[in-house]
Amino acid sequence: MPNLENLKKQAKQYLRWHRERYYPVAAQIRAALPRFQHLDDTQILESSFKLNDAQELVARQLGFEGWQALKSGAHVMTTQSRQNAPRPILSSASAQLFVSDIKASCGFFADKLGFAIDFVYGDPPFYGQVIRDKAQLALRLVCEPVFVDDIRQREHLLSASITVDTASEIKRLFLDFQAAGVDFHQTLKKEPWGARNFIILDPDGNLILFAGPAD
Repeated sequence: MPNLENLKKQAKQYLRWHRERYYPVAAQIRAALPRFQHLDDTQILESSFKLNDAQELVARQLGFEGWQALKSGAHVMTTQSRQNAPRPILSSASAQLFVSDIKASCGFFADKLGFAIDFVYGDPPFYGQVIRDKAQLALRLVCEPVFVDDIRQREHLLSASITVDTASEIKRLFLDFQAAGVDFHQTLKKEPWGARNFIILDPDGNLILFAGPAD
């Protein structure tokens, strides 16, 4: 269990998200706080939501009746968890790409790269995720340029890296993308350190590396 200071910061983050009308927080508020359960996302974001509401949200998500109950149990639970809990294992990672059109970006990854659309959120949509096997890419709508010039291509700045296990897979993947008409920032090549990789360019200028063993 996080310490109390981190939980306070988490509550303040929920409060900021509500003020900024960040739609994913509405679902969390509705699920945890009974008085919001009958409201839709827009109504929740238009409702009064104060710091004590955000603290109650954090407490209920952790199984406590309220913030005071959480404060009473936090120290004991934190001490026990440090003594007994095994080392945390990071089970997955997901890169986040900044895009100008969620639907168009989802279409590119699904039609060109063989990803499945995991979800799209918002009306109009502003956040989504695409997946292929164990690779996950989050898509975040940004309505203004993230980079002021072409620095990403000039400096070869990667937005995500995806690996495969065998040399035959990386070659097949490159040929599949080539046949689909994908734009490449770098075609398939063998690197001095023994990898074989290529870099694609998505419609928003994100560079995505695909890599595998050379032999």
